[in-house]
Amino acid sequence: MTDAKDMTKTSSGPLGFARMTGSSIAARDAAVWVTDFLNAAYYRRAEDEREVDDLRLAFCILTTYWHRNGRLHLDDLAAFHRAFGRARFENRGTLSRQQLLDGGAALLGDWFPEAYATRRGWGIAFESAAEREDHAPERRLALAKVGPLTPETMPRSEQVWLTYEPVEMPSAERVIAALTQPETWPDYASELGRFTPLRGGGLLGQTFEIEVAAGTESGRPMYTRGYVTITALVTPDDPAALRAWFDDITDGLPEALPYGAEPLVGFDLTTHEGHFMGAGHNRLFLYTREGKAYVRAAGTWDPMRWHLDQAYRRAGQAAQHAFWGEGEPRQSMLHQLALAIA
Repeated sequence: MTDAKDMTKTSSGPLGFARMTGSSIAARDAAVWVTDFLNAAYYRRAEDEREVDDLRLAFCILTTYWHRNGRLHLDDLAAFHRAFGRARFENRGTLSRQQLLDGGAALLGDWFPEAYATRRGWGIAFESAAEREDHAPERRLALAKVGPLTPETMPRSEQVWLTYEPVEMPSAERVIAALTQPETWPDYASELGRFTPLRGGGLLGQTFEIEVAAGTESGRPMYTRGYVTITALVTPDDPAALRAWFDDITDGLPEALPYGAEPLVGFDLTTHEGHFMGAGHNRLFLYTREGKAYVRAAGTWDPMRWHLDQAYRRAGQAAQHAFWGEGEPRQSMLHQLALAIA
């Protein structure tokens, strides 16, 4: 019989949902201090002092430490306290960007600030280009214990369709260049969530760990996570597949693709067991219209089980819409992508 402590983290049901708190790189005994560190770096600051890249920097410190030392535990708090404790005391419990960089150097090495600026990938700063080249993202995949795919199975008439406002992009070419390098996706993280790739290679077949934050408005967020894999990718290289993919969307959501739009790229992000929105798949697609480029998200879901529905209504619904473009730029991954490639 499997011990409860060794249960796959992506198991379904209320217990499985509870086990999806936090991040795969941090054990449960590290959850409190990891969240406290992120609060100090971003969420506990005054709103007008928050910069989303400072939050990404804090995540990078955590992820780089994991990359070099293994999974985070309670015992690692001492090292973080030595690196950041005095600065937090002097700054009334928060950390400025410079204090994050200085603490990262004390914790990881003097090379860290320059590496954060020039040698990032998979949310990690690498001491050398060779170390980045040798990185195997599947290390994190092994920790994640990703369960089976769970696409929607209900008849289309009973499915829930969700779409979000399109977000204008500076350039279609730059969108494609960015999104086809999955290792850069953590660079577009917002204050509400982030995508970290768990496999080498390109988009098709790529699996992502999604970490999302609820309660950010209180300054004390709680994190949960889910997993998705890109199970379909269409481009102009196969016009028939591209047309069929977009026809499928507009059959269910006629308004998803505006009149006169030219579709360019689309892909499916199919959920794995334990996803915080249940069984289904989201879609991201790029199109141009009247000389401008846009990215939009649209999802298809089975009706949520009761425990997911309650959590979604209380904390997830507004955050989901904001993350995909209907909130402030700091909340939206798509707005952060637009800013990064401008």
